[in-house]
Amino acid sequence: MISFSSIRREWFSNLRGDILSGMVVALALIPEAIGFSVIAGVDPKIGLYASVVIACVIAFTGGRPAMISAATAATAVLMSGLVRDHGIQYLFAATILMGVFQILAALLRLGRLMRFVSQSVMTGFVNALAVLIFMAQLPELVNVPKATYGLIALGLAIIYLLPRVTRAVPSPLVAIVVVTAVAAVFKIDVRTVAHLGELPTALPSFGIPDVPFTLETLRILMPVSLTLAAVGLLESLLTAQLLDDMTDTRSNKNRECAGQGLANMASALFGGMGGCAMIGQSVINVSSGARGRLSTLVAGSFLLVLLVALQDLLAIVPVAALTAVMIMVSINTFNWRSVVKLRSNPWQSSVVMLATVATVFATHDLAKGVLVGVLLSGVFFAGKVARLSRVTSSLSEDGKTRTYVVEGQVFFASAGTFADSIDLQEEVERIVFDVHAAHFWDISAVAALDKVVLKARSRGRVVEVIGLNEASSTMVERFGKHDKEGTVAVSAH
Repeated sequence: MISFSSIRREWFSNLRGDILSGMVVALALIPEAIGFSVIAGVDPKIGLYASVVIACVIAFTGGRPAMISAATAATAVLMSGLVRDHGIQYLFAATILMGVFQILAALLRLGRLMRFVSQSVMTGFVNALAVLIFMAQLPELVNVPKATYGLIALGLAIIYLLPRVTRAVPSPLVAIVVVTAVAAVFKIDVRTVAHLGELPTALPSFGIPDVPFTLETLRILMPVSLTLAAVGLLESLLTAQLLDDMTDTRSNKNRECAGQGLANMASALFGGMGGCAMIGQSVINVSSGARGRLSTLVAGSFLLVLLVALQDLLAIVPVAALTAVMIMVSINTFNWRSVVKLRSNPWQSSVVMLATVATVFATHDLAKGVLVGVLLSGVFFAGKVARLSRVTSSLSEDGKTRTYVVEGQVFFASAGTFADSIDLQEEVERIVFDVHAAHFWDISAVAALDKVVLKARSRGRVVEVIGLNEASSTMVERFGKHDKEGTVAVSAH
């Protein structure tokens, strides 16, 4: 149950910082939302409406205060085929179904899966993101008027120097205002927000997607919606983890799953596309001083005010000012220490980080990069644990009994080594497996035990397994074969 004290802390404990940071983010959302609309193959207003609705809804429903969610590239690239083949109404329907899947993920408590993302994967994810953010600014740095570079340099100077004088106002907001004023006063001919695309002139309106409610429609929507839901949740949960680390606070990952689902459903019902957490804008928000949910609400609502009431003022904002802010984000997001520590960290950690970055560069898909990193982390971890197991043996004085002492973790990665350590050709009458110091984790381990016991028995040996702990004994009883045929003694301590 949400208490009054938690509501006060999350909404009203940092009023000035949250309001001013939210205003900065609202401006930074505009070029991104328009660009992502183009990627998805829809009108710019679809991405802008989505950013307004998702940010406003997630402010109340999300599990991570100060995190910004809106239309994103990660989801936009998955939509173009559906829009091209079936039209915009199918996109709205797919976004609603995407939200349903995300709510189901919350009910299944899939937010717990974040514990399997290692620090090396997180570092690779953050570094890849930082470079992608910078690369996204390259079109605004190539073949542009020389004055553009001057305005970007002015913006960066304000962003980095103003905090040395005062932190009363977020320096990115001051940079945007000053660069806009300079461009307007001196009538500098550079690209502005008006050049990015047509801005909406009316409020988003409520509507149910106009699609037939048939199994054929569900067949079309299901694969797209599942992919959108998975990618959206992955990026959102990784962003939440990043902000947890930046602010030394904790977030509710399962609540975030449900919040993302509700926000996406609302977006579709008001004419918007699906989205998820935006890492760059979230970093801008927190770096500018935001800590509460109010900042996210301000970002969404102020964006709506800019689009509808202050459109003429918004149209003259130079893209160079927003480019300066995003360059700052890329610089601040990149983990520079990770480069220095490449040689001192364990080589497995460095490989995981570099593989994550390389995959993201190759695919331009953060989700695939994280998946590769998680898989590599699992492989390296399994290999490390497997090397901790060992098998030693001793022969009785009369030469009739061979005792094998098994220590460590026996599972799919070490089961083969365990089986290969047993000499089944030795002429002994009795074989004892002492597993007091071992644990059998899975059916691969049980199968390995079955293999050596049954082969030894087929050669006329008497076999005894002693010292199975309770969990291992349960595994053997459920999945093993050798202790069900009456020729081997199995005991647990």
